[in-house]
Amino acid sequence: MKEFFTTKRLCRAGVIAALYVALTYAFAPLAFGPFQIRPAEALCILPAFFPEAIPALYVGCMLSNMTSPFLFYDVFIGSLATLLAALLTYFIGKHIKKEPLRFILCGIPPILINALFIPFIIVFLCGDTTGYASTQIAYFSYMVSLLVTQSVWVFALGAPLYSLFKKHN
Repeated sequence: MKEFFTTKRLCRAGVIAALYVALTYAFAPLAFGPFQIRPAEALCILPAFFPEAIPALYVGCMLSNMTSPFLFYDVFIGSLATLLAALLTYFIGKHIKKEPLRFILCGIPPILINALFIPFIIVFLCGDTTGYASTQIAYFSYMVSLLVTQSVWVFALGAPLYSLFKKHN
C-alpha cells in the first residue's frame, strides 16, 4: 500500500497552508466580509492536483479566520466550507480530464460554496444586515458580491497556478 503522508506531501501541505494564511493576512483589512479581497482563494484550485491540498486549505483557512470579525462562526463554518469545496475540487479534478472543462468545473465549488456559506455566516449567524432593509436582501446582495470576488480570485489568479501545475503534473 502506498503511503499517503510522505515527507513531500506533508511539506507541500505546510507550504499551501502557510501561503493561504500569509496571503489572507496581507490583505486582512479587506479579506473578510461581504466583499472579499482574498487572493489566497486562488489556491483553492490546488486539490485538483494534490490531495494534500485538502487539509492544507482547511487548516490555512481556519488559521486565517482567527482574525475574522465573525471569529467563532468563520473559524468553524467558514473553514468547513473551504474543506467541502476542496473535497469537491479534488473529486472533479480526479474524474474530469478534458481541458478546459476540468479547470472550469474545478473552480466552481470554491466559488459557489463560499458564496452560499459566507453570507449565511454574516447575515443569519452574526446578524450583519448593514444598510439593507431585510435579511433576505442582505443575504442575496452578499452572495452576489462573493460570487464576483471569488470568481476573480479562483479563475483569474487561479488560472496561472492551474496552468503551471498542469504542465508539471
